[in-house]
Amino acid sequence: MVTATPAARPVNPRFSSGPCAKIPDFSVDMLADAALGRSHRAAIGKAKLKAAIDMTREILGVPADYKIGIVPASDTGAVEMAMWSMLGARGVEMLAWESFGAGWVTDVVKQLKLDATVREAPYGEIVDFAEVDFDKDVVFTWNGTTSGVRVANGDAIPADRAGLTICDATSAAFAMDLPWDKLDVVTFSWQKVMGGEGAHGMLILSPRAVERLESYKPAWPLPKIFRLTKGGKLIEGIFVGETINTPSMMAVEDYLVALDWAKSIGGLPKLMERSTASFKAVQDFVDAKPWIENLAADPATRSNTSVCLKFTDARIKDGAAFAKAIVKRLDKEGVAFDIGSYRDAPAGLRIWCGATVEAADVAALMPWIEWAFEAEIEAQTAAA
Repeated sequence: MVTATPAARPVNPRFSSGPCAKIPDFSVDMLADAALGRSHRAAIGKAKLKAAIDMTREILGVPADYKIGIVPASDTGAVEMAMWSMLGARGVEMLAWESFGAGWVTDVVKQLKLDATVREAPYGEIVDFAEVDFDKDVVFTWNGTTSGVRVANGDAIPADRAGLTICDATSAAFAMDLPWDKLDVVTFSWQKVMGGEGAHGMLILSPRAVERLESYKPAWPLPKIFRLTKGGKLIEGIFVGETINTPSMMAVEDYLVALDWAKSIGGLPKLMERSTASFKAVQDFVDAKPWIENLAADPATRSNTSVCLKFTDARIKDGAAFAKAIVKRLDKEGVAFDIGSYRDAPAGLRIWCGATVEAADVAALMPWIEWAFEAEIEAQTAAA
């Protein structure tokens, strides 16, 4: 028999992995101070952009000698700016265990045509960092948004490495403790853990990364939006709010509101605590049910933001169709939006547990997943 319809419902059913839920109690009225209709190069525009950079540094604990810039095209633009501008000076290792990491491999191998060493792991697993040669430039995601697998820590990255570490941290920044001394380039976007709006990326550079930019000129032409240097010197303006192209001042205001909220609740420790609490609500449920599992095999590398699940019941005939039916039922009930697994990932669910999500909402969702599972099993049996 199908479990009775759960009585409790998530207050906010938005569990999308990007764009993600807005901050608690968000209202568009919070954006009233946006510098709309003003030039981003006017004093007011530059001040807001610089404030976004300064607050990012403060909350994430980015070292004072690292540069932080706001760049076009979201996290994708930030990663590609780094790869197109810095790779080719020495050997390259590409690490991939999910869709976006695999995309960076394609860019480097097929577009830049570099003879890179490629290390891959299937969905649910991660590459062995002990085998990686960090005297080469290494490109990797910290948290696999589409696989729910993250780097456990930076212990395997040597402090005396000769190469650069280029880290796509878009689903990790503000929810995980990033070891800045082990990372030379870090990228992320506003629409993930902070629940901001899309289209803008963040590019963070260590002194070693700046030195590479100023001492190396790639063999290929660089589009204007990728150019970080002029006359062999870093374009410093990018890192104080003088963006390469026109930013959305509404989106900037929205990011500032999210940063203010983060600071008001206790900064990075509290953000990580909120994310971990939501993840625990999912994992405790999964551990108690025999028909569903975390896609990430090793507990040490399970993401606390993009939590990916798979159905394991032997009665399921068509895994992809079954998972889609679950997602459709939950969407129709208005208890969970956009929780299907990524299109390239194994069939299942993906529940966002970033810092803007309330753990109580995640906990309220879990009985609904059981209800939908049992309803689909019954429907499948009736149709057989």
